[in-house]
Amino acid sequence: MTGYQEILTDPSYSGQIVTMTATQIGNYGVNEEDIESAGPKAYGFVVRELSPIVSNWRATTDLSTYLEKHGIPGIEGVDTRAITKKLRSAGVMKACISTENISDEEAVKRAREWKGFEGVDFVKEVTCAKAHAFKAGDAECAPFSVPGTHLNRVKQDRKVYKLAAYDFGAKTSIFKKLQHTGFEVHVFPATAPAADLLAIKPDAVFLSNGPGDPAALDYAHKNVNALIATGKPIFGICLGHQLITHAIGAKTYKLKFGHRGGNQPVKNSETGVVSITAQNHGYAAIPETLEAAGAVITERNLNDGTVAGLRLKDKPVFSVQYHPEAGPGPSEADALFEDFYQLVAKVVK
Repeated sequence: MTGYQEILTDPSYSGQIVTMTATQIGNYGVNEEDIESAGPKAYGFVVRELSPIVSNWRATTDLSTYLEKHGIPGIEGVDTRAITKKLRSAGVMKACISTENISDEEAVKRAREWKGFEGVDFVKEVTCAKAHAFKAGDAECAPFSVPGTHLNRVKQDRKVYKLAAYDFGAKTSIFKKLQHTGFEVHVFPATAPAADLLAIKPDAVFLSNGPGDPAALDYAHKNVNALIATGKPIFGICLGHQLITHAIGAKTYKLKFGHRGGNQPVKNSETGVVSITAQNHGYAAIPETLEAAGAVITERNLNDGTVAGLRLKDKPVFSVQYHPEAGPGPSEADALFEDFYQLVAKVVK
């Protein structure tokens, strides 16, 4: 029901048509504050009913106008729950949305001819063009806070660590969380060699989320492997987690229909804690290959048992398969940013 703007602008959805199961979408319009990148990255948008009116004081335009402005096709009047049930039983499928007057047969033909995901590099479509320092206002980076309660989360006066972050299709809210936690964030394009990141003498390295098949990113595997070898603390999420998997010699595989949305239960086997997490990925690590490569599986998805987190035995490296920044989604995994900060503080004397 909420979060459609963050979903549409999440670079991890590049190459995908997003289908919403809530019956009406667009009620609160679109604003300039909740975008996760420079415009929508999804290839298409499917809803049961587009709200005919917009009612929110933050809205600057309506959803239909926003999609039209950015050239993203959308369709309403579709039984999205029936589509969802079909995808859950048959797996993800290629699809076509067209504004042209073409036949059903031509639409199916175009869908079948699409290149698909496996072996294709979508990251180069969404990564930043050049290295830059990320800097946002403290108020913009602050999480939701309620003074006088346990939710009064103000920024702490603490040491700031220099962080080199790979942008494989990162969401802006991730960098905001890192800055708020206590990092000076320097962002690098996905294709930047590891030497470029090390040249700024970072205290730690972050590997972002992103779209597509992690096995197709050979250049990233090599760079992440080189960064792991330095012994610097590294934190990876989503695609970053999968790239660590490949960097240490383990493998990933394509899921039948992937994990999407903000209600994915994950259990940490080391603490026994269960968290409800936001996820968006179509690939997962093969457990046996992780164990053979010397990694410890720390978390599992309780729906299907897939790997949801890992750490390396001999290096200060850990990663998760979900999105702890919760933009949108639950904030139960928010503590991971603090865990990363404490890991860096422990390693960097």
